[in-house]
Amino acid sequence: MALSARERILSIARQHTASDGVPTLTDLARQAGVSRATLHRHFRSREDLLRTLQVEPEPQARERALSAAVTLLARDGLVRLSMDAVAERAGVSRANLYRLFPGKPALFRELVRTYSPLEPIGATVRELGDQPPEVVMPALAKAAARQLEGRLGLVRSLLFEVSDPSPEAATARDLAIETAVAPVTAYVLKQMEAGRLRRMLPLLAVQAFVGPLIAHMVLRSFAEELLGFEMPIETALAQLVEVWLAGMAAS
Repeated sequence: MALSARERILSIARQHTASDGVPTLTDLARQAGVSRATLHRHFRSREDLLRTLQVEPEPQARERALSAAVTLLARDGLVRLSMDAVAERAGVSRANLYRLFPGKPALFRELVRTYSPLEPIGATVRELGDQPPEVVMPALAKAAARQLEGRLGLVRSLLFEVSDPSPEAATARDLAIETAVAPVTAYVLKQMEAGRLRRMLPLLAVQAFVGPLIAHMVLRSFAEELLGFEMPIETALAQLVEVWLAGMAAS
């Protein structure tokens, strides 16, 4: 997608800021391929442009901040995770970081939303919610496996941190309940009422489904290193789902 005139102006100005300083507006208009009048429609003066450069996050700032936060979370843990350290590592100003994420709870919530399988799981339930468990439950595990491929170390960090009693972790738990836990629990209850699954407390049934999958993801690297375990993650999760379906079959 082509950049707008405003985006081209800001992009070129940022390049100069990182090297030799912002040029005159005439030179900037020429380099951005816009007229001086067009430039002035977006920025009344050079000072206006400089203020915008200071307060408007660049397009890649969000991704860089999340990547930096992931690295620091694995190193320092949630309690010691510092917004200042994230800003420094991501190469964004502290003000811009807070414009993207108003505080550490918002940042951690976005980490969980971006890197966990919560949204794919919720989307799968919405898409297949009228199908039987033999279709839906393997699809949930498959969606989780696709999202988690290559991210198991990160997932272990997130799982550990989300259980913390801190406000940051509480916002992530609320997201998990809203996005995945509640929809899956409602689906399981519906299948129990339809006679397709054995009756029990739906939340316990969901825990019985999720628990072995999480345990496998947490222990997978140890199994690979110490026991030579080589089964693809998608296959392993599918077999665990088969065990759950057998145990939850209506009598």
